[in-house]
Amino acid sequence: MYYQYFGLTEAPFSIAVNPRYLFMSARHRDALAHLLYGVGAGGGFILLTGEVGTGKTTINRCLLEQLPDNTDIAIILNPALNAMELLASACDELGIVYDVDKHTLKTLTDSLHAFLLDNYDRGRKTVLLIDEAQHLDFDVLEQIRLLTNLETHSEKLLQIILIGQPELAQMLSQPQLRQLNQRITARYNLEPLNLDETGAYIRHRLEVAGMTSGRDVFPASVIRGIYKRTRGIPRLINVLCDRMLLGAFGCNKTRADQSMLNQAAREVMGESAPTGSAWHWPVAVAAVLLATLGVGGWWMLNENGNQQTVVASTVLSPGAAPSEVTRLPVKEPQTIVSSRPPERIPESEPVLEPKAEAAVALAVEPEVVSRWLLPPAESMAQLWALYSGQAVPENPCSEEVWGGVACVEGQARTWDELAGFDRPLLLDMITEERFSAAVLLLGLNGRSAWALTDQGVAQISLAGLAPAWTGHYRFLWHPPQGFERPLALGDDSVVVAQVAALFARLDGQQRALAGQRFNAALQQRVRLFQREHKLDDDGVVGVQTLLRLNEQLGIDTTAAAARSQLQDSVNEMVQR
Repeated sequence: MYYQYFGLTEAPFSIAVNPRYLFMSARHRDALAHLLYGVGAGGGFILLTGEVGTGKTTINRCLLEQLPDNTDIAIILNPALNAMELLASACDELGIVYDVDKHTLKTLTDSLHAFLLDNYDRGRKTVLLIDEAQHLDFDVLEQIRLLTNLETHSEKLLQIILIGQPELAQMLSQPQLRQLNQRITARYNLEPLNLDETGAYIRHRLEVAGMTSGRDVFPASVIRGIYKRTRGIPRLINVLCDRMLLGAFGCNKTRADQSMLNQAAREVMGESAPTGSAWHWPVAVAAVLLATLGVGGWWMLNENGNQQTVVASTVLSPGAAPSEVTRLPVKEPQTIVSSRPPERIPESEPVLEPKAEAAVALAVEPEVVSRWLLPPAESMAQLWALYSGQAVPENPCSEEVWGGVACVEGQARTWDELAGFDRPLLLDMITEERFSAAVLLLGLNGRSAWALTDQGVAQISLAGLAPAWTGHYRFLWHPPQGFERPLALGDDSVVVAQVAALFARLDGQQRALAGQRFNAALQQRVRLFQREHKLDDDGVVGVQTLLRLNEQLGIDTTAAAARSQLQDSVNEMVQR
């Protein structure tokens, strides 16, 4: 439930193995490279070790997705077996037929050898992957070593991958297992994340789940605390962050803080509670659920003791910064109806020099305000016309894509958060009389902005806009057909092919780097593009990456183009 509150499509910190969430730190890339090299080396053993929760299984799932189609693989997840049971399990995984009632080590080995020879003749490879291999007995490890004796004159017939905790490497270093240890062609010990990687890992998982990359749900101080408690182990990070998001949801907050970190650590990691009373997440969540079900909202008291009603948003909460967004578009924003009298809107002239804007403090006359405060429907119609020749739909910011045009909604607290958008934005405003209005923003310029007024495009003071702005904004764009969520390595869809074609068009290449499957080549190209445009270079194609790509290709209307187009329209009307 909490992930909807943060505008996510799914829980980002599930401990279930999902290759789509694979965070490729430098050490994870090295681990995967070692595994791929070992598989291509043609026989022998590959060893991957690492502490519990560092991501070994996830890396191996990623490896399996990159193995060629001519590979048969047997996966042993429960290594608490004797030698005969392990051989039988391998035969079962590979579909090898044997006498279930009268099998022996010899008959099982003979059946496996025949299968491997047949696979070799058909140009196929065979891989045996054993997880949690530190639990294997010495005699089982010796039997596994003997399997590598199955070979032709040129290569081994069976490739064996051993995955385990660091004590597995210690086991293999013992003298009685030296023959097996010498046959390891690739080995890698996966270390936990460092502090910087911990922060990047948290942001990566949130963005894959649909959160905008600019949102600061976990401040730097909180991330340092998470790293200190988890020592950079991804599984522990997942458990702790999941509980902290649940706590933030229960307290109706948009950011985690130190108190939430301390409470989450006590609940999920067994840390001792400090003296005094503590606020428990279950109580907070229960309170929110009861309030939601009973009255449909939360009630608060302001500093004067007056009540104000808060209608809760289920998707983007205040403070969300513009970046990667998953579902298109999000639902209605959070709206606050206060009992306080409305503030006067400072005076704003159509054009103000930046130096003079700080001195603006007078009230705006109604006839001046009306120049740039337009009816919401009229503003949306003007914005829609910049992106589509079709009639504006009744609800353009529903979850539909209308004629290839989609709407994205967000919430911001500062003008700086809008500066990264080089496109027209529709700002939700409230008039002095508390009526809904809108401003069609056509770019920022220091402490002023361009906007559409009743007399054409004009430059107005941000100081004049700020008191009436609710913080809610919308914009339109052209997503690839069928795009619904961020795309990552391993995804397979027609949307991947469209994205690859866009990058080929950008690079002036006739052949795309990928087809329908998101491969490593496309991921590397995405990362280079993200670095060039100062985005998080995670290789995941989300809304922010596609927005920049559309801007580079001229697919979406830029703010400057919108100013020119709207001013031309106004001039034509005046001439008529």
